Amino acid sequence: MKTIENFDFLNKKVILRVDFNVSIKDNKIISNDRIVAALPTIKYLIKKQAKVIIMSHLGKIKTKEDAEKNSLYIVYEELCKLLDTPVYFSSSTHGDILESKISALKNGEILLMENTRFEDLNDKKESNCNISLAKYWASLGDIFINDAFGLSHRKHASNYGITKYIPSGIGFLMQKELKGLEPIINPDHPFVVIMGGAKLEDKIALIKSILPKCDKLLLTGGIANTFLKTEVNIGKSLYSEESLEEAKKILSIYKERIILPKDCIVDSGGKANQKNVNEIKPEDIIYDIGQETLNSYEEIINSAKTIFLNGTAGKYELENYENGTKAVLEMVSKSCAYSVIGGGDALSSSEYFNIDDFNFKSTGGGATLDYIAYGKIKCLEDENSNN
Repeated sequence: MKTIENFDFLNKKVILRVDFNVSIKDNKIISNDRIVAALPTIKYLIKKQAKVIIMSHLGKIKTKEDAEKNSLYIVYEELCKLLDTPVYFSSSTHGDILESKISALKNGEILLMENTRFEDLNDKKESNCNISLAKYWASLGDIFINDAFGLSHRKHASNYGITKYIPSGIGFLMQKELKGLEPIINPDHPFVVIMGGAKLEDKIALIKSILPKCDKLLLTGGIANTFLKTEVNIGKSLYSEESLEEAKKILSIYKERIILPKDCIVDSGGKANQKNVNEIKPEDIIYDIGQETLNSYEEIINSAKTIFLNGTAGKYELENYENGTKAVLEMVSKSCAYSVIGGGDALSSSEYFNIDDFNFKSTGGGATLDYIAYGKIKCLEDENSNN
């Protein structure tokens, strides 16, 4: 596997794939961690007098309305604030506008291309790793550097297909991620995974792969709700209907390993109330985990030697429902275990509460989970043979 330090970049057009899939609310970037994480690689390329063409995705693009909401222009504005070198933006992902802007680049200058997933509006060319698109993007540069760890579990045209047609290597962030996650890939036991998030269907395959490797899986959020739904009434709380049967099956196999909330904080007619999970009424909505749950989770966390935290415990942005997420972050940060947090929501909540004492903060969400579960980076498979 070649790294960024194995290339001569002077006068070369370098296509740099990063993960600028940041969380945005009210047209503002909630956390710029993923942008900042890519800066060492970007600054290295600038110093080496490369002409840098940056590619990234942002959100999922299925409609023109999605495209309007997920332009990378807001990231371009943030990037301009963080760098002292000229930064330009291309509103096109192919064609004359993009090509002319690339041709005008001088050594040490940067061009950020619009969201690669805009190409998904055309038969999902990006996500389906369309060969023609991969060849076209490869033709725009001399060298390809992959620093998008957050997308490393996907084989898309911009991070995998492109490597077949251009000399390729990995950047500093990708190297940092692989090193930082090594203790999770080969963990000291007890190994505890804490997982939150909205939709179980997004993570169910990974949960099934991680369960045999971890000693305890502590669940929160919508993911926990789906498992709870198989046993108790959860009112109007968020859950994944299509994953109920699978959740029930998983729970029957790993009953001792999967730890579910015992109590929760619910919205009952606009008021926050703590309730045992067996006391939830049809009109209640679970927005956080309760104190009894936190007590049981703390005991498990304190006994762990390796911890991975992904996702949040509830609607932490609201004061009445922030305690669970904040408390879990504090428990993990104070533990004696090797601790890793990963994923946009986990990073955002960590920044929100200013809790930062972890051994490693991974920029990947699904990518980190995928790497932990399978022990390999999908987008780098077979890459050596193409360099």
